[in-house]
Amino acid sequence: MALPQGLLFSKDHEWVRIDGDLAVVGFTDYAQNSLGDIVYVELPKPGAHVQQFGNIGVVESVKAVSDLFTPVSGDVTEVNDALERDPAAVNRDPYGDGWFLKVRLKDTGETKQLLSSSEYEKLIAE
Repeated sequence: MALPQGLLFSKDHEWVRIDGDLAVVGFTDYAQNSLGDIVYVELPKPGAHVQQFGNIGVVESVKAVSDLFTPVSGDVTEVNDALERDPAAVNRDPYGDGWFLKVRLKDTGETKQLLSSSEYEKLIAE
């Protein structure tokens, strides 16, 4: 799957789409493919404060349990509640319906510590 344009990536395989001071966070196609069929997603509650690269939850697949990390700091404004009923949406559409949460950014300058699409492609090719 080609990487969508306009996203930034963490080395922990999360993506973020920035729109002003709001960020949408999800799991990359590479990450979901590596884990296999996702059966459970645990996310923070709206209102929670998250720190860049901090642990924000867990993804459980038929193969393994993996910690989730956030590529940005801020306050969680919304979580994708649909993942409670249908965690496999992360497998089917990791850059669309499979998003995890939305964060009101604390510091937009943090994005300088993230990878561009081409940098992320190099990382996963290694």
